Amino acid sequence: MIAARIDRRTFLTAGATLGAFAGLTKFSTGALAAPMTTTDTTPDFKTLSAAEWQKRLSPEQFYVLRKHGTERASTSPLNKEKRAGTFACAGCDLPLFDASTKFESGTGWPSFYAPLPNAVGETTDKSFFMTRTEVHCSRCDGHLGHVFNDGPKPTGLRYCMNGVAMKFAPAAASAS
Repeated sequence: MIAARIDRRTFLTAGATLGAFAGLTKFSTGALAAPMTTTDTTPDFKTLSAAEWQKRLSPEQFYVLRKHGTERASTSPLNKEKRAGTFACAGCDLPLFDASTKFESGTGWPSFYAPLPNAVGETTDKSFFMTRTEVHCSRCDGHLGHVFNDGPKPTGLRYCMNGVAMKFAPAAASAS
């Protein structure tokens, strides 16, 4: 009879503990609270599938941004873009370069001497029997081009970008 009481007491104590824990868990996960709403509909670009990217991008953009391709030299209208504004990633719209850092490199691709802060990442590219520094968008990991150490002052860098990997937004005209 004492054994039955201990078992019953242990059972009731354990049940109460588990019930309290379950209640805390429900509360902490928000099951008892009002559901949270958010207006942020920005997708997690780094987790999109190839099929999702193909729906978002033109075939040329997909080839460059997702397959690490290169557009033919001198084919991008952005190579001749001279207006004030911002060059952004064609995959996710992240601003990448201010137009004031663009220069004519003579390579046939839009070139810049500096990206915007936290806009790009770099990785080592050992394709084509050489080592280069690949530049990719920091938000979506889209391939943009390569960076070289033969650019102008003040950085001495040449960010040689595929125009198809970017879009241009002109600066808003200032009101007088």
